[in-house]
Amino acid sequence: MSAHREGNLMIENSPGGLFRRLAILIAAAFMAITLTGCGINNIPTFEEKAKASWSEVLNQYQRRADLIPNLIETVKGFAEQERKVLTEVVEARAKATQSQIQLPPDILSDPEAFNKFQEAQSRLSGALGRLLVVVERYPDLKSNQNFLTLQAQLEGTENRIAIARRDYIEAVRVYNTELRTIPGRWWHALLYPDQKPMQTFTVAEETTKNPQVKF
Repeated sequence: MSAHREGNLMIENSPGGLFRRLAILIAAAFMAITLTGCGINNIPTFEEKAKASWSEVLNQYQRRADLIPNLIETVKGFAEQERKVLTEVVEARAKATQSQIQLPPDILSDPEAFNKFQEAQSRLSGALGRLLVVVERYPDLKSNQNFLTLQAQLEGTENRIAIARRDYIEAVRVYNTELRTIPGRWWHALLYPDQKPMQTFTVAEETTKNPQVKF
């Protein structure tokens, strides 16, 4: 070991050297705390929150799709003549399910892909709503226990979809606002230049109302 290196080690291990190292550590910790307080982690934090909310939206849409086959079979047993409406629901479900399976990785920042997903789910909501209106013509079906169970499950799922969408919209609002306002705008330019604003539900209010499932 050279004399120069031995001298450096003695300095580092001296009281003054240890104090300097401790001061550096304290300064680094203080800087980390300061940066955190300035919102340096807000963008990734808000992004993860929005993605988690989106996952819940998808989960509830899938829950609804899973209920539909049993609903179709039950209705068919009492109202097979309503083939047109039943077919509309089946086809709309197929398209909605396909759109969910084939979601591109960047759907939340891709307006075209997001709108296609919305349209598929809206078509299913419309077809399902028409089917539930048709059911009014069949008193025996409305008193069937299996149908009543499906009715309750569907009503609960529609409520969950509404809540999941609301939570997602709010999470996206917070995330997008962070990207566009100071200091988030600065951190976006310096550290997260690839982050893009997320898409949100923008369909007209009258088309987003839950199908009426009360009989």
